[in-house]
Amino acid sequence: MAVSSEEFKKALQHWASGVAVVTSKSDQFGLRGMTVTAFSSVSVEPPQILVCLNKSADTGENIDLNGRFAVNILNTDQQNVSNNFSGGSSQEDRFANTRWSMGATDVPILDESIMSLECKVVEKVGAGTHWVVIGEIEAITCREGEPLLYFRSNYRQLADLPAATE
Repeated sequence: MAVSSEEFKKALQHWASGVAVVTSKSDQFGLRGMTVTAFSSVSVEPPQILVCLNKSADTGENIDLNGRFAVNILNTDQQNVSNNFSGGSSQEDRFANTRWSMGATDVPILDESIMSLECKVVEKVGAGTHWVVIGEIEAITCREGEPLLYFRSNYRQLADLPAATE
């Protein structure tokens, strides 16, 4: 028996994840970015990650043209950035309302994110409504801060737990 897309979405709400914004730049389309929660490490040697992008998202067009992108892991104070890049506003407004700079590999990185990974595309695979894009890390920027989390359709924060006793 097949599972409906609504059932699947509801089930995935039980998975807590970090929140990231994927950014890219091309000569043809300029700056593009979108919020994603489907992001994971793939390999340590060579260092690779994967990110899943909806096929209808214009950020993917830039990645196709440039072959490069950045994954920016948001901090707890960046809920507005996540909302800004999740749709509704124009790409120009997304970047106008967010502090960013050009990274070492000529892709935009978000200045206040706790981590930015600059990647070159090594593989892109179609999977249903999405592209699975595998990127090899070319540059890393790490900053202080706590990650923004998403669980059951709400933003969350890490809780300080007492240290484990042995």
